[in-house]
Amino acid sequence: MRTRINKEMLESMGKNPNNWKGIFYVNRKDPRLIVPKQNPAMGWTFNFASPYAYITLIGIILIAIASKYF
Repeated sequence: MRTRINKEMLESMGKNPNNWKGIFYVNRKDPRLIVPKQNPAMGWTFNFASPYAYITLIGIILIAIASKYF
């Protein structure tokens, strides 16, 4: 059975410097695909521990390439 992660725990995960590898957020325990950056004024980023982040990025790249040719 999967436990629910509350909002405070998610915020603490995002602010933990151990979950950041330079500009990349990597945390397998965080279920979110998109997370706020360390400085929320800078926007959002992907959780690169999630395989869905790579699938989403590949999809965006393929759409950009396809739009050039069609």
